[in-house]
Amino acid sequence: MLDPNQLRKDLPTVTKALAVRGIEFDTERFNQLEARRKYVQVETEALQARRNAVSKLIGQLKSRGEDASREMEESQQIPARLKELEQDLAQVQGELNDWLMTLPNLPHASVPEGKDSDDNIEQRRWMPPGMQADEQGNPRPFAFEPRDHVALGEPLGLDFDSARKLSGARFMMLRGQIARLHRALAQFMLDLQTSEHGYQECYTPYIVNSSTLFGTGQLPKFKDDMFWVTKGGQDSSQDAEDDAGAEDLYLISTAEITLTGSVRDSIVPQQDLPLKLTAHTPCFRSEAGSGGRDMRGMIRQHQFDKVEMVQIVHPEKSYEALDEMLGHAEAVLQRLGLPYRIVLLCGGDMGFGATKTYDLEVWLPAQDTYREISSVSNCEAFQARRLQARYRPEKGKPEYLHTLNGSGLAVGRTLVAVLENYQQEDGSIVVPEALRPYMGGVEVLKE
Repeated sequence: MLDPNQLRKDLPTVTKALAVRGIEFDTERFNQLEARRKYVQVETEALQARRNAVSKLIGQLKSRGEDASREMEESQQIPARLKELEQDLAQVQGELNDWLMTLPNLPHASVPEGKDSDDNIEQRRWMPPGMQADEQGNPRPFAFEPRDHVALGEPLGLDFDSARKLSGARFMMLRGQIARLHRALAQFMLDLQTSEHGYQECYTPYIVNSSTLFGTGQLPKFKDDMFWVTKGGQDSSQDAEDDAGAEDLYLISTAEITLTGSVRDSIVPQQDLPLKLTAHTPCFRSEAGSGGRDMRGMIRQHQFDKVEMVQIVHPEKSYEALDEMLGHAEAVLQRLGLPYRIVLLCGGDMGFGATKTYDLEVWLPAQDTYREISSVSNCEAFQARRLQARYRPEKGKPEYLHTLNGSGLAVGRTLVAVLENYQQEDGSIVVPEALRPYMGGVEVLKE
């Protein structure tokens, strides 16, 4: 959530920053809400001061044996008016908070203006040693016509027909060799992030309550992108009593939700920072509004696996952590020998909670283009403010943490990249050397 104090002290800067994201902030509405809030607070403070003064006056009058009935009558009326003002203040603050909950994070000063991915700025490219580039700087094409991951994967156990019967469109089933390759990728990613990059491996719930999603920014704006959970069967009277007033539940769309949400309503000792967490989880997304995009294959699924990285850090360290996490995601691609590029997202293409984001895009030969495989974002205090996640400095009051998240990597899309980049003319797949220990030494997958 945006900092209300920043809005009050420097509204023009906030308005300008939101414009970089293509959002026109309603300054008139904000000023009206602020005027109402100030009026109620001023009247409340004046009435509280009057209550104290009247109470003191009543004591003085009684001590002198004088009539204090008029003052006592006034004193009896004050609590009711204070209650009304309390309700008025709660209403205006509630309206302001509900509005701020729908507004995205402010972009960092280094984030370029732009509407969509066409306005993102490429930072650099990487190709494995020995790989040659074409005139455009892309990996040189194969000597044969490359097949896409569906044509390559189906003979190896990629099964969309069974998944469609079980669950419908945008699901997949993996069997045999390709299922093992999928598992190998996830294990390799976890081992790399934990053993070399210092992340603590976590196993988290796949179902979360709405408070957690409000805290990390998925709710209320992205409710239609989530899968909601409903309980079936007949509840016992005890279950019904336990669930009375319970929050709505949702399947997670990323382990960022659970890893970042783990510090909700907490104060972390400064000496415990940074917290570096990782988890391999399934992710569930409704893909609302995606229409017919990427209907073929594994690129855009309702269910997919991801190894997520989260860092929770001191505010002065968050941009150092952003660069570090970007390197951690790159390390996965480099160990796998997959060509990629890094782009800095423009304001109009960034995620809701991010203040600065880098995308890693892997080369897919069959599409003759780069496709996103990881996003690494700094959210600064945006999520921490919503989560009430703070740290305790050596001196002074608790302050909000900074949170960062990144994919390290999306397992399904990495599988797609391995199939397409390591294909041979006969349709077999060379197993990257980094994965062979996880594949029992198998070097080639073939029908």
